Amino acid sequence: MELYTDEYFMNEALKEAQKAFHSDEVPVGAVVVANNQIIARSHNYTERLNDVTAHAEMQAITSAANYIGGKYLNECTLYVTLEPCLMCAGALQWSHITKIVYGAKDEKKGYSLINQQVLHPKTIVKKGILEDQCSILLKDFFALKRKPKT
Repeated sequence: MELYTDEYFMNEALKEAQKAFHSDEVPVGAVVVANNQIIARSHNYTERLNDVTAHAEMQAITSAANYIGGKYLNECTLYVTLEPCLMCAGALQWSHITKIVYGAKDEKKGYSLINQQVLHPKTIVKKGILEDQCSILLKDFFALKRKPKT
């Protein structure tokens, strides 16, 4: 049995999403992996930083680039709990990331709704890893947000 599977790393991304949930951020988490080692981890910081660009993927890209000491993330995989938006997909395209693995599909703002070709042509995409767990966390978060305050 292989220890470092897509499910293993998606679980690590889910841990980041849980941190976002508990910080009242939209619960999206991300990790960047190189050679079966997590080199960056992050979650949404848009509320805390008051910055619409502070998505989990953007934070993880920056952290991974700092770790590597260069702007290109070839030979790296991003695991993210929600399909990247167009902004994040553009940044991932510029990073030349090798592979993107995401959990839940973003039916409203996912990059694939607008343009499937926004990613680098060599980037491999795998979707639906731990999709139920990723989706449930998001649904629970938004259900709490919509719940009337008493």
